[in-house]
Amino acid sequence: MTKWIYTFGDGSAEGSAEMKNLLGGKGANLAEMSALGIPVPPGFTITTEVCNFFTANDDTYPESLNADVDAAMQTMEQALGATFGGTERPLLVSVRSGARASMPGMMDTVLNLGLNDETVEALAKVSGDDRFAYDSYRRFIQMYGDVVLGVDHSVFEDILEDHKLRLDINLDTSLSAEHWKVIVGDYKSEVQSELGRPFPQDPNEQLWGAIGAVFGSWMNNRATVYRALHNIPGEWGTAVNIQAMVFGNMGDDCATGVCFSRNPATGENHFYGEYLINAQGEDVVAGIRTPQPLTIAEKSTQGAQMPAMEETMPAVFQELCDVRDRLEAHYKDMQDMEFTVQQDKLWMLQTRGGKRTAKASLRIALDMEAEGLISRSEAVMRVDPNQLDQLLHPMLDPDAPRDIIGRGLPASPGAATGKIVFSSKDAEKWTANDQKVILVRTETSPEDISGMHVSEGVLTSRGGMTSHAAVVARGMGKPCVSGAGDMYVDHHAKTLTAVGRQFVEGDVITLDGTNGEIMAGVVPTIQPELTGAFAELMAWVDEIRTLGVRTNAETPTDAATARKFGAEGIGLSRTEHMFFDPKRIVHVREMILAKDATARRIAVDKLLPYQREDFIELFDIMKGLPVTIRLLDPPLHEFIPHGDAEMQDVADAAGVTLEALRQRASDLYEVNPMLGHRGCRLGLTYPEIYEMQARAIFEAAAQIAKRGDQAHPEIMIPLIINRREFDVFKVMVDDLATKVMAETGTELEYMVGTMVELPRACLQAGDIAKSAEFFSFGTNDLTQTCFGFSRDDAGSFLDDYYRRGVLNDDPFVTIDQEGVGQLVRMGVERGRAERPGMKMGICGEHGGDPASIHFCQEVGLDYVSCSPYRVPVAKLAAAQAALLAAERQCE
Repeated sequence: MTKWIYTFGDGSAEGSAEMKNLLGGKGANLAEMSALGIPVPPGFTITTEVCNFFTANDDTYPESLNADVDAAMQTMEQALGATFGGTERPLLVSVRSGARASMPGMMDTVLNLGLNDETVEALAKVSGDDRFAYDSYRRFIQMYGDVVLGVDHSVFEDILEDHKLRLDINLDTSLSAEHWKVIVGDYKSEVQSELGRPFPQDPNEQLWGAIGAVFGSWMNNRATVYRALHNIPGEWGTAVNIQAMVFGNMGDDCATGVCFSRNPATGENHFYGEYLINAQGEDVVAGIRTPQPLTIAEKSTQGAQMPAMEETMPAVFQELCDVRDRLEAHYKDMQDMEFTVQQDKLWMLQTRGGKRTAKASLRIALDMEAEGLISRSEAVMRVDPNQLDQLLHPMLDPDAPRDIIGRGLPASPGAATGKIVFSSKDAEKWTANDQKVILVRTETSPEDISGMHVSEGVLTSRGGMTSHAAVVARGMGKPCVSGAGDMYVDHHAKTLTAVGRQFVEGDVITLDGTNGEIMAGVVPTIQPELTGAFAELMAWVDEIRTLGVRTNAETPTDAATARKFGAEGIGLSRTEHMFFDPKRIVHVREMILAKDATARRIAVDKLLPYQREDFIELFDIMKGLPVTIRLLDPPLHEFIPHGDAEMQDVADAAGVTLEALRQRASDLYEVNPMLGHRGCRLGLTYPEIYEMQARAIFEAAAQIAKRGDQAHPEIMIPLIINRREFDVFKVMVDDLATKVMAETGTELEYMVGTMVELPRACLQAGDIAKSAEFFSFGTNDLTQTCFGFSRDDAGSFLDDYYRRGVLNDDPFVTIDQEGVGQLVRMGVERGRAERPGMKMGICGEHGGDPASIHFCQEVGLDYVSCSPYRVPVAKLAAAQAALLAAERQCE
């Protein structure tokens, strides 16, 4: 028979910390603290399996649950000598959520449950304090009315504020028992008025109403959004914890608080937290009253006037310090704890691994290793790779006010403030006049690259985490918020409409690319500090990891940034990005408009000096490290503008009519360009383009060699479908290498390989490997062609897939191991079967995603390649993947 309920308290527990999946984090840790002999109010946990049953069966429960709850309540009554619903010594309980992953504030809680018109009188008699009893009753009605009955919280707040205003009272603590009795009556009347039925008086009805509300809150909107943002699967469910109430609001020998075993902002090994005398937990977190510091040291740091707990309750404070030390030593991690003091007795209500800033995470991990609390490997595992972004980009001052006008996807981290512009051309014009700008677009295209480059940040109303704007902005280290669907961008009128407000060109906005917020006006930023702790952790990481980490870069700035972060070469240099420079795009367009191969070659040859200098700069920066250069990939129509004014400028510069340019644009138009005339198909049709690029690469390498330095180019042919197609370009590249070496009198080392980005290439990997010297899996396009999704459009419907449980993760963010991953695995196995030891890597956006990096380790890739600012993230994730792989081998 399935066990649905696990009890805890009174020095024993049926569960433990290892049962987090079944009991949720809160229930598992309450059980663990109970077993450790730490004072925990008794209670029981209803498992996450019940939540899944509830969700799948129209909000109903397993047949035996009612009897199980009754039995658990009786056990609690016996332990406390109190009766649930009793009129002499009433037992009151809290009903709280508790998923296996911490989701603070996302789900519902009910406190003081069991109070009614009779038990409140009993509570007043037992406590000897009418005021406390009726304060607790009004809190219960307010919380239960909001969470369970659906009466808006503000309705109760308005009633309370009206009473305080009429009585000329500022603080809730100044209200008397008689005042609370009147307010309780008004609350109940409001419930009757709103619902047409009285506030429930039966404690059992109250209990099951709260249980249902907490289970139901697993699927509420804020919890669903939070799970999507933090990759928490919906099938995990939440547990429900029912626990005897202890009261911090019974008088001046009572208190409630929240504390951290170390400072969660800085990581310093100082006890940190806040408390309130004569209050309940919601008062601390809701800001109803200003909390007081726990310690005298923190009081001094804050310049606080109110006494610290260390001063007002020294004995209880010392007991809390002892609990802090025991829990941190037991869990070997910084703890976030909640406590209540009832009549000078300490009760612990929760402990969990504390959320912390990236700076604190680094310091805590390194300090705990130095203290001998954890090993070096454990320290490396403790730091969340994604958190490192906080250390690498400017951040908004957390204490500064924010006028939030919208939210989108946090596509590229960091903070940026600037004046709104609506086109790439305007961005260049404004920045030429020393103006800082934010480029605002419905969506971006490769044509916007120069405008993105000069902008402080990018905002789009469409697109996802792997849209063009997101990918390019991350590569540039530019903050970007994409997919802000509630905003309307009118490029013609040059307006941005958000929350009923209209912003025009030149208005100032601020982006927070770390959390997706968009704000009106200037919000001050602070520069993150790369401390010695960062360098020390990265040194440990480099000792542990076996997976190489390269960068995606095509500009000297990107390449230099990546090297600063420890990139071991370039895994993807996208040559098309080099063509959008104003001096070059003229010749690109000349080539596009050319009527024959001779005219095309004349135009292409004008690009040769630029490309050669590009590659010399990259080889110089990489100092002999491998540089993988992808030959031209996008369709040619992307180099032609769409607006009439811009097209006229191009026509004038090229010496053709506007009509001729329009005709050429029409000739290049494709219904589905992603599957059209692009990649190596361009090189097959217009071989002079690839010949020029290959010559530029080899001439650049020859110049480096003549200086006595080394260059190791890896020439990558994109979008290959079979070996015969690849061989066309292998012969071309080898011939040019031979010619350049003869012309320059140098010997050059180079490799020719392919970007594996089509399912057919994975199927044909063994045959292709007979000619190709390396594979780099382009998982952006491989995901598109495997799923049949457009990465720029999928964001409009993927939320429905997550909600219905069809997909758990965005396949463009985290590699789909069941489909795309199997294609990669096939490509690796078949390629290396033909060419043992063949170099293989990944260069899609997945190369910077920690979960995807773990997969890359598993399938045996040699390296991942990611945007410059993701290099430390990828290195840490690679080290963690290596540690987990070693652990699995030992099992």
